[in-house]
Amino acid sequence: MDNVLKGKVWKFGDDVDTDIILPGRYLVLTGEKELAACVMEGCDPDFSEKVSEGDIIVAGKNFGCGSSREHAPIAIKGAGISAVVAESFARIFYRNSINIGLLLIEAKNISKNIEEGDEIQIDMNKGILKDLKNSKEFEIKALPEFMRGIMNEGGLISYLKNHLAEIKG
Repeated sequence: MDNVLKGKVWKFGDDVDTDIILPGRYLVLTGEKELAACVMEGCDPDFSEKVSEGDIIVAGKNFGCGSSREHAPIAIKGAGISAVVAESFARIFYRNSINIGLLLIEAKNISKNIEEGDEIQIDMNKGILKDLKNSKEFEIKALPEFMRGIMNEGGLISYLKNHLAEIKG
């Protein structure tokens, strides 16, 4: 995980559920790139064609609500999204995302202050998100150290493989 990310914003509202992120008819797909081709189809059928590697999703409250499908964060990550910044996340979506190494960042009132198409920079070490279009800065919620470790290693499975001896003691 980079400590400083920069990307173009794709903006979504409150209560974006997993069926919007990845409609249920695609749950038969398993590959990250296959799933990425259908990401956000529930609200923008052309999203996967418009998004670029390193772009960032900004959303309101309760992003990822709905079912516990792991396909939704896999599709987002597969599309090249470097992070999702939201006011809050559904608990299961949050955990599924961390498990696969998709960076989620909480920031109060972010959806009211960032517009689609803006370019933002996120400095994980400083805990600051900056809108490069208008130089506004926002405080972000820091990830606990152990979660940063999981993110740095690309997800929970990689982390456990690399640290199993330490965990066993």
